[in-house]
Amino acid sequence: MSLIEKAAQRLEKLKQAAGDDVDAFEPAVATVSDRPQPAVEPVPAVQSSAVPRPAPMRTNPVVSRSVTIDLERLHHIGMVTPEHSRSALAEEFRVIKRPLLHNATATGPAAVDSGNLIMVTSALPGEGKSFTAVNLAISMAMELDHTGLLVDADVSRPSILRHLGLAPERGLMDVLSGEVDDLGEVLLRTNIEKLSILPAGMPHPRATELLASDGMNQLLEQIANRYPDRIVVFDSPPLLVTTEARVLATHMGQIVMVVEAERTTQGSVRQALATIESCPVKLMVLNKSRRSGPGSYYGYGYGYGYGAEGGPQQAA
Repeated sequence: MSLIEKAAQRLEKLKQAAGDDVDAFEPAVATVSDRPQPAVEPVPAVQSSAVPRPAPMRTNPVVSRSVTIDLERLHHIGMVTPEHSRSALAEEFRVIKRPLLHNATATGPAAVDSGNLIMVTSALPGEGKSFTAVNLAISMAMELDHTGLLVDADVSRPSILRHLGLAPERGLMDVLSGEVDDLGEVLLRTNIEKLSILPAGMPHPRATELLASDGMNQLLEQIANRYPDRIVVFDSPPLLVTTEARVLATHMGQIVMVVEAERTTQGSVRQALATIESCPVKLMVLNKSRRSGPGSYYGYGYGYGYGAEGGPQQAA
């Protein structure tokens, strides 16, 4: 029976009960809202675990590339290698690196700010700074408690990859100029355990400004602090040839200045040291020395500095 028919029956009953005229009443018409709605059972909530949501997309971290250094070649040209760790040259670099490691790990009042950032430089070209930087970095990587990163910061005349027998690669300048977004894209892992390399990269006309930029500050902070056991060795341009070395020195905790025996004048050394006065620790290595004695270990031409009397000396 329809809703209207039910209403008509109700009206008829009311007429009979009250005896009123049918015209006194108007039929009740139900609107849509008055109609009874079918009962709807609530739909149970779907647990989030029942229908797993897709995981958000994650960009894969950039993994540095691996390169292979010919270690036998390095040994034959007179470089430090892990396989010949007891060679005379390896012993000399153990002596050179020990105070550097002490400064890099010192705590309390003896702590050196950015002590794990070590710049190797010289007053003039050709004194052996790149040779020293490579050997020092390899020697650092041979430590049990530290890893080594070798940075070619001689951006005008890079030579680290050539010394190691490797092809040119993108590197530091490409990161600072924005050509490379992630440092991991240009870091090179080597077959020397715990040694990585950051090449100089492509030459840039504003290299000095890039080295002095906030981007360089951020990059150095990332390099220095990402791994607390990392010792970073920078091969820098000569101090008296470009301004880039002086700018780089402002970021360093320690500077190793290589001096060629019987060639570099005392005046050049003093002038070079005057350009890096802001660095808290400055050490000197006398290179290509031909005389034997307490400063020239096992007869090799490398010593940990020399004083006026020929004894070993650490420059303050």
